[in-house]
Amino acid sequence: MEYVEVEQYRFYCHTRGRSHHPPLLFLHGFMGDRHEFDPVMELLCEQFYCIAVDLPGHGKTQVSAGDRYYTMADTAEGLIQVLTAIGIQQCCIIGYSMGGRLALYLTLRFPEYFLKTILESASPGLKTEAERNQRIQQDHRLAHRLESEDFSAFLAQWYRQPLFATLQKHPNFELMLNQRLQNNPLNLARSLRYLGTGCQPSLWEDLHHNTVPLLLMAGELDTKFIGINTEMAERSPCATLRKVDRCGHNIHLENTELFVHCIRQFLTQPFDSK
Repeated sequence: MEYVEVEQYRFYCHTRGRSHHPPLLFLHGFMGDRHEFDPVMELLCEQFYCIAVDLPGHGKTQVSAGDRYYTMADTAEGLIQVLTAIGIQQCCIIGYSMGGRLALYLTLRFPEYFLKTILESASPGLKTEAERNQRIQQDHRLAHRLESEDFSAFLAQWYRQPLFATLQKHPNFELMLNQRLQNNPLNLARSLRYLGTGCQPSLWEDLHHNTVPLLLMAGELDTKFIGINTEMAERSPCATLRKVDRCGHNIHLENTELFVHCIRQFLTQPFDSK
C-alpha cells in the first residue's frame, strides 16, 4: 500500500504484517512521518497488521484543497475515509504527541471504529479560551520561523527544549533528526497553524463519556505529561495510566522494547473498567 486517495487528500500509507491480522493504526507526532514507529511495527507485525500514515503537512501526504483540510476535524474525517477505503471496519489506534491528540479526537468522535486506543505523551488540548489563544499566537510564531529560517537550525533548537532532554542522549537521536529533515518546513508550518494544540477543540469534558478503553503512556521524567495524563485517567472510567520508567516524552524511541511490551499487554488482555 502506498497512496490512498479520499476526497481532499492523497494519504501516503506504509504497512507491515498480514492484512488478515488485527489492524493497528499508527499516528506520528509533529515533524514525524510514517517511519516514526518503524522499530515498533517491526516487533508487532507478526501479530498485527500495522498501518502508518503520513499526516497532512508531513511526509508524502498531499492536501488537494484549502488550509481547512489541515484541521483536526477534517483530518479525522479523512482518516475515517482511509479506513473505509482499505476495508477496515474497526481497528486499534496508537498516537504519539500530536498524533495522540488526533487519536483521542478520533476515538471520542468516531468510537464505533476503534476497539482500543493507546496515547503516548498526548493531551486532550487546552481547557480555556485564554490558554488556546495564547498557544495559537505561540504556534504562529513557530510557523513563521519554519517558513523563514534554516530548517536544520530550527530542528536543532526545537529538540533543545527540556521536554526532549532524555531523547537527546539516545544513540538514535541523529537518525531521528535526519528523518525529520525529509519533511517540507512550509507544509509543517501549515500543520502547526491548523492542527496545533491551540486550534484543536478541548476534549477534557468528553473524557467523562468515553467508552473506548484507553492506555495513557507517559515517561516518568516527563513531569508535564505525567500531570496531564494523571488528570485524564481520573476523568475517564475507561482509561489506564502507565508511567514508563527512565523515559521522557518519546517513549517509543527511548525504550522500544518496553513500549511494545506495554502495547501487547494492553491489546491482548481483556479490559477491566474502573
